[in-house]
Amino acid sequence: MKEIIKHIIEEDIGFEDITTNALINKDKIAKSIIISKENGIIAGIEITKNIFSYYGLNTMVLKEDGDDVAINDIIMEIEGNAQLILNLERTVLNILMRMSGIATITNQMIKKVDKKIRVAGTRKILPGLGFLDKEAIKIGGGDSHRFSLDDLVLIKDNHIAIVGSLEKAIKLAKEKVSFTKKIEVEVGNWMDGLKAAKLNVDILMLDNMNVDEINETIAILEKENLRDNLIIEVSGGINPDNISAYGKTNVDVVSLGFITHSVKSLDLSLNIK
Repeated sequence: MKEIIKHIIEEDIGFEDITTNALINKDKIAKSIIISKENGIIAGIEITKNIFSYYGLNTMVLKEDGDDVAINDIIMEIEGNAQLILNLERTVLNILMRMSGIATITNQMIKKVDKKIRVAGTRKILPGLGFLDKEAIKIGGGDSHRFSLDDLVLIKDNHIAIVGSLEKAIKLAKEKVSFTKKIEVEVGNWMDGLKAAKLNVDILMLDNMNVDEINETIAILEKENLRDNLIIEVSGGINPDNISAYGKTNVDVVSLGFITHSVKSLDLSLNIK
């Protein structure tokens, strides 16, 4: 991650920051602050502090990861080489603003569901910087879900289309994958949900099913005494407008790509003092 961020900074600067180098003496020392321009939850403080430190700048952190921030709150103070502060400004703010936006919307979603339900992200994250998206979800109080494809078995519709059947896909997973990995299966109707549950999968993902279909599926699983043996996740088309309805069902996890693929960055600014 350090090398990726270093590459991003170098890419942004190019051969040189021609404006800063033309206007500001290379030995000039400056002080700056990062302030919030709207209410939200701050995330990315630790990585931001590490970036500034790596380039020899001193920081004073006034807001920690997960803290609430209001308009005009000072989040961090930075002191050191003026050219370096300006070189890093945009990249650092982009990371901090995106992570804070993700943490903020995640926390808002959590408040819309029953307390027993986890709100989770998906793999609809920014390639290369996905770790920061996942970390922001955690800072906002959510569950990161999979970091990568090696975290667990997740049998989706395209796997089943190639293998030939749900039953065969589950059988192959049980035969070929280590016992240390959980097996999750994505289903789109109660019939396949019941099949998967009877084959003793660990997690059942009810994908793109409406609230009535979810309630019907859970009722059938309860009737067959299979509900207690499963983690039930719902996903697909969930957003701030409808999450409350899903959050009232008897599921364990609500996962939504919205918190990363449609995130609005939290508005922050770096000002020279």
